[in-house]
Amino acid sequence: MIDVGLIGFGLAGRAFHAQVISRVPGLRLAAILQRSGNETCEAYPGARIVRTLEELLSIPEIRLVVIATPNDSHYPLAHKCLAAGRDVLVDKPFTTTLEEAVALVEFAEQKGQLLTVYQNRRYDGDFQAIAQLVAGGTLGRIVRFESNYDRFRPQLRAGAWREKTGPGTGIFFDIAPHLIDHALVLFGMPQAVTADIRIEREGGLADDAFDLTFHYASGVRADLRSSILAAATRPRFTLLGTRGAYVKVTVDPQEGNLRRGHLPVDAPWGAEPEENWGLLTTVSDDGTFTQRRMPSANCDYRDFYANLRDAILGKANLAVQPEWALDVMRLLEVARESSKSRCTIPLSC
Repeated sequence: MIDVGLIGFGLAGRAFHAQVISRVPGLRLAAILQRSGNETCEAYPGARIVRTLEELLSIPEIRLVVIATPNDSHYPLAHKCLAAGRDVLVDKPFTTTLEEAVALVEFAEQKGQLLTVYQNRRYDGDFQAIAQLVAGGTLGRIVRFESNYDRFRPQLRAGAWREKTGPGTGIFFDIAPHLIDHALVLFGMPQAVTADIRIEREGGLADDAFDLTFHYASGVRADLRSSILAAATRPRFTLLGTRGAYVKVTVDPQEGNLRRGHLPVDAPWGAEPEENWGLLTTVSDDGTFTQRRMPSANCDYRDFYANLRDAILGKANLAVQPEWALDVMRLLEVARESSKSRCTIPLSC
């Protein structure tokens, strides 16, 4: 049994970590750092509530610390936990700068501790279906991958840290790490990056929309986009190839299920009704078009934590290696540079 300490009990800690950790065999949510309030006692009576990092790290049984706090606190908290001899999982984004990320990875190596970042959305069932299509060559040579994660929230949220100015605020650092991770899983590092990161809502202080394009030597173009002013959302995924296409309109339901606390008991958390499945179109050698609904893969966010558990126990390779986290951070910084300079930026080999 691996005892886990969770830092932060806001939306990320409450919905995306505590609920998952408590449902993965071999993991025990032993302590939660919540600065104020007692919601943790009511939701997880078996977990010890602590008020300071020092109190959390004074519990010798805790082997893994999960950091689910505002982005600008990720680096200092992770560094202190690694220094205390704990393995560390940081919610995305890994840090607010590539410099911080490199320093953290080097420090973890020096301490001999495991360090990873929460790229849970690679366990979205629809994305796993896309990964299977790409790996199997079903659509021939892939030429275009489009990933949209839209919302409609026209009103600014007073006091929300993501909507203030500062390191790691805005929708780009919130959503782009997931979309970048998907592109890297499918196609690897791009040859060049073009980005437009902007504020669309009147009076906004932090970015609330972006268009990010990865250019690949193979001819693939990956368009990664998000907007908070999308009353009519775009298809979640579009994948185009020389022998067909795949279009998924709706978003994987796991986030909504976790936010509401409505988790299936005997089925994958991402299970969807057939009408929400992606539409797969294939073209035969004689030019005949065939269409069918393709179910999303049977996986969910527990798979991320199960891999982390096994990696800590030396039974599996870590799914999200620290070097992978550095690649995501590098692309975030290149994208910001591209948006600022209004030009496409090639990545050095």
